[in-house]
Amino acid sequence: MRSVTSGTKRHILEAAYKLFYKAGFARASVDAIADAAGVTKRTLYYHFSSKDELLGAVLDLQHELVMATIQRWAKPVSAEPSAIVEVLFREFAQWAKQRGWQGSGFTRAAMELADSPGHPARAAARRHKATVENWLAAQFSRNDVKNPQQLARQVMLLVEGCHSLILIHGDKGYTETASRTARLLIDLSSQRSAETVTRRNSPIRS
Repeated sequence: MRSVTSGTKRHILEAAYKLFYKAGFARASVDAIADAAGVTKRTLYYHFSSKDELLGAVLDLQHELVMATIQRWAKPVSAEPSAIVEVLFREFAQWAKQRGWQGSGFTRAAMELADSPGHPARAAARRHKATVENWLAAQFSRNDVKNPQQLARQVMLLVEGCHSLILIHGDKGYTETASRTARLLIDLSSQRSAETVTRRNSPIRS
């Protein structure tokens, strides 16, 4: 019985994500979600107490899927920070070329619910973005990078900029610009780290 319930809940989450992503939170009705999932509204509300809770759960599931995808993208490449950001933005460009692409569901939900800071979806979006940033910082910390957390934050700014500017202009070339900028930031950070090590190892002159 548990597996059937779990399967039904997952089916609702997947159907809801498609509608939320396509139409936005406000325009995707509970009736439409239930119909797309092939369940009654009563069944939907058995699993989720409200539409707000449903959106938060949808984004939590998407977080798991996105993190698994990012890690899969990065697995074949070397641990070098430049290689990681290069594959990240290359795959971003391929994703943005998909039919019906409308940017990050997390970012769009946060923007749509800008006046509701305590909304479950806002919390899910914060957790997701923070996890991606921390994951990047962890990758950068394995190399001679000065202040990997700051570098990860800079790369996240470039990622978010791509989401917005590609939606505004329809120009996928922003991913290449962001990739080049990220690699320049990495080179600069690595140079500063090397200079710090050199100064520490230099004999003190009177």
